[in-house]
Amino acid sequence: TVQAMARHGDGGPMHWRTPRTRPAPLVVLADISGSMSRYSRMLLHFAHAMGRSGLRVHSFVFGTRLTPISRLMAQRDPDLAVAQVVRRVDDWSGGTRITACLHDFNRHWSRRVLGGGATLLLISDGLEHGDTDALRFEMERLHKSCRRLVWLNPLLRYAGFEPRAAGIRAMLPHVDHFLPAHNLDSLADLARVLATAPAPRRPSRAGPSLPLPVPT
Repeated sequence: TVQAMARHGDGGPMHWRTPRTRPAPLVVLADISGSMSRYSRMLLHFAHAMGRSGLRVHSFVFGTRLTPISRLMAQRDPDLAVAQVVRRVDDWSGGTRITACLHDFNRHWSRRVLGGGATLLLISDGLEHGDTDALRFEMERLHKSCRRLVWLNPLLRYAGFEPRAAGIRAMLPHVDHFLPAHNLDSLADLARVLATAPAPRRPSRAGPSLPLPVPT
């Protein structure tokens, strides 16, 4: 517009650049302990597809320790990518230390990957033993660092699920969506959630409402 005014004087039409939208990055934190590895494997395939579609995706797995796997997931073939992760991650399908791994992520990775209004996908059953006060602190810190925190829990496949475990109760108030993650239908529901704009957050102590019962 300024160039046109310099050449022809004022009074000409205004010229505007077309606004560009950039999708928020996606960060995946997948629990690969013995009870969770098959569900996390499914989510890693989902994350790979999201990355191949052009979305910026940062992927991590955790069991007894946190491991960044974004470079391994850059393999074009999703089966080969996930196979590389399974082969190279020492604690795959082993034990779990949720609190320690979340602390490691918050301390070393949060500021690097959760900028730009990132959405965080956390897949875990939440069955943590030990100090749930520390787990609650790490979850609150994680929640405040991202624009939206989606917790995927395969225990929600049970129609009569209730958040009785101390670890689940400590984590639940600090998430925006609490969804199942056990079959392809649950991934389709996740895709629909990600396609919607994040809603204003409710107070942390309220937590998300439980989803409707899902089929086994």
